[in-house]
Amino acid sequence: MKEFFKKVFVLLTAMVLSVWAKAEYPASAIPEALQKKADLVKRLDETIIEVRNTGKAIYRRHYVYTILNEAADAYAALVVGYDKFRLIDDISGTLYNAEGKKLRSVKKKDIQDESGSDGSSLITDGRYKYHNFYYKQYPYTIEYDMVMELNGLFYFPEWMPQSGPKIAVESSRLSVEAPRDYNLRYKMFHYTGMPQVKDLKSTKLLSWQLGPVPAREEEPFAPEWNQLVTRVLMAPSDFEIGGYKGNMDTWQQFGKFMTTLYAGRDVLPAGIKTKVRELTAGLKNDREKVDTLYRYMQRNARYISIQLGIGGWQPLDATYVAEKKYGDCKALSNYMVALLKEAGIKAHSVLISAGADDKDIVSDFPSNQFNHVVVCVPGTRDSIWLECTSQTVSPGYMGNFTGDREALLIDDAGSRLVRTPAYSQAENTQFRVIDARLDATGTLDATVVTRCTGLLQDDLHGVMYGLSDEEQQKRLRNHFSLPNYEINAFAYREAGSSAVPVVTEKVQLVSKNYATITGKRLFIAPNVLTGNNRKLPDEEQRKEEIIYPYGFKTADSVSIRIPQGYMVESMPKSVSVENAFGVYEIRFELKADTIWMTRRYERNSGRFPAGDYKKMAAFYDTIYTADRSRMVLVKKGE
Repeated sequence: MKEFFKKVFVLLTAMVLSVWAKAEYPASAIPEALQKKADLVKRLDETIIEVRNTGKAIYRRHYVYTILNEAADAYAALVVGYDKFRLIDDISGTLYNAEGKKLRSVKKKDIQDESGSDGSSLITDGRYKYHNFYYKQYPYTIEYDMVMELNGLFYFPEWMPQSGPKIAVESSRLSVEAPRDYNLRYKMFHYTGMPQVKDLKSTKLLSWQLGPVPAREEEPFAPEWNQLVTRVLMAPSDFEIGGYKGNMDTWQQFGKFMTTLYAGRDVLPAGIKTKVRELTAGLKNDREKVDTLYRYMQRNARYISIQLGIGGWQPLDATYVAEKKYGDCKALSNYMVALLKEAGIKAHSVLISAGADDKDIVSDFPSNQFNHVVVCVPGTRDSIWLECTSQTVSPGYMGNFTGDREALLIDDAGSRLVRTPAYSQAENTQFRVIDARLDATGTLDATVVTRCTGLLQDDLHGVMYGLSDEEQQKRLRNHFSLPNYEINAFAYREAGSSAVPVVTEKVQLVSKNYATITGKRLFIAPNVLTGNNRKLPDEEQRKEEIIYPYGFKTADSVSIRIPQGYMVESMPKSVSVENAFGVYEIRFELKADTIWMTRRYERNSGRFPAGDYKKMAAFYDTIYTADRSRMVLVKKGE
């Protein structure tokens, strides 16, 4: 009997020690290969999803991150969003020091519970739990566990273990358990082999495993990050959310479900119907009607996010928007479609993934990959696209936020993927004219007129309409790479309505010490404002192809009157380069008492092989050096 208890004691001791060992994560145990180039090491990252039926699942997440330096501090914070469809059942966490010693655990009072409103939301049921240990002695390790109940399976979380640059993965695992007759669709990227499949008593278990994976740095002009690393997208076939049922095996089925959410919500009040007829009476064609009604919508409705329950996908009805004069992207787009319908013009709401990053959806995997809604008015030759959340953008213009990407046009059973407008090199331009005078103290007095079109006017459009006069001036005071300068006057002007808008900025400035004075000489850089500040890093072996997502043309014309009594002692040589990436040329000349500089840089859009990286880096180096060319003026007769 004593021998039995002795064995039990040894076994229990081993189990306790095993638990302790798993709970401690000394940084010294991280393989050297995973520390190289890394800011963060994911020691363990496990996601478990238990699907109960088409409308309910349990989500479990357990992860252990070692923070190697300050650059990875953001990953140490726990942020978990929740709403009526995602309920948090439990959260726990632990902090370890570099040796793996437990320092403290998360207490319930330490977890903040905040509204998910971003400041533009009128009302939302979205909230989030937040916690941070605020520890700064590197390296350190954080461990979190959470359990959530998913009520409504409209989408599944994406599994992407290496979620960003300079992140190493020691071990990551995704497991999904579902009823045997549940059709879990998935698509894998850069995953070797197939998921493990295990049949259980009444369920099936699919699992993916990854690790160890060393950190990698982000290469300039590379494809979007999620196209380069291992990830798994998942989606249901049949689903249920907020009392609505649907299927997303195809984009047509997905669109048909969305149609049910929009049904009956395009009815306008009688007064608005009359207004539509008044506004469009006598207009010559549909394009004029679209522009007129779009401008009317912009003047009489503004964007406010309202996210309650199924309202994250279902729009407020058109009558509500007409009366309240506000709505979110879905509601404003639905209202615009209703206005056009009253004018006899067929239009559609379009689901889209908006933003400058991660804009490309996976077109062969029907699923909820969208975060925004716009409007499309189909045409026999060209469609008209309308961004309804902006009160200032021109009708027909998408810009970098929603342009050049696939989107889902909602048309009941005829729903289909379409592509939003792309903007050509000729449409994306910046032309700058600088008229300046330099005095003998080195002060430059200049008038700068910059005219931008297409994608190159996006930022100026935001400045013109999104900032106050004071904010505009503050931006200008920090915008130019000039020594000790002041802004004396500035103004902005936008050209008339156009699918390719034009914004002109005029600035009067004075830059003291623009020229460097050394004895009887003045050293100046004739290229006043448009210097290329980017030098590409040296890379022994470029891994990914080079992508220029869009092309553009820029041109500068600079004239600088030199002070009396000075002459040009030395002038930089002109430079001209042309290759697959684009064209660059800069020329300098002296006419009477005026220095003239002309600069042209045109970038070609396209995809280029990784082997061309050194050529691209050399191209950038040439531009960087030529843009900083200096000229020497010397006093006459000295």
